[in-house]
Amino acid sequence: MAQRLIRTLAACGALLGLAACGGGGSSSPTTPTPPTTGGPTMTIDASGVLTPRELVVSPGTRVLFSNQSTRARQVSSDPHPEHTDCPEINQVGFLGPGQVRETGNLNTVRSCGIHDHDDPSNANMRGRIVVR
Repeated sequence: MAQRLIRTLAACGALLGLAACGGGGSSSPTTPTPPTTGGPTMTIDASGVLTPRELVVSPGTRVLFSNQSTRARQVSSDPHPEHTDCPEINQVGFLGPGQVRETGNLNTVRSCGIHDHDDPSNANMRGRIVVR
């Protein structure tokens, strides 16, 4: 795990160095594209809406969360503020604009409510993962 972190940090440093060497490229910001994993994905779209609202997965599945909005989100399991229904969802945690993260393995058959910890009453950020 530590070696993976070191490799990731080294790769990020190399990419930053390459970006600094670039010349007169475009100054307009780009929207990061989430990686294609072929697995189930929940996306926070540009207007801040979580889609799909409900996702049905098999036991053992990981779900990818992609934040395509301009606002940071804190992806958490219900209920607020305990976040105890599905702790695997809490592994997504803080998700900045353009960031993508996975849940842990959703092994237990159950229904997992999702919300933004920093904005728990926002209906646009409420969803559900059903493990069956």
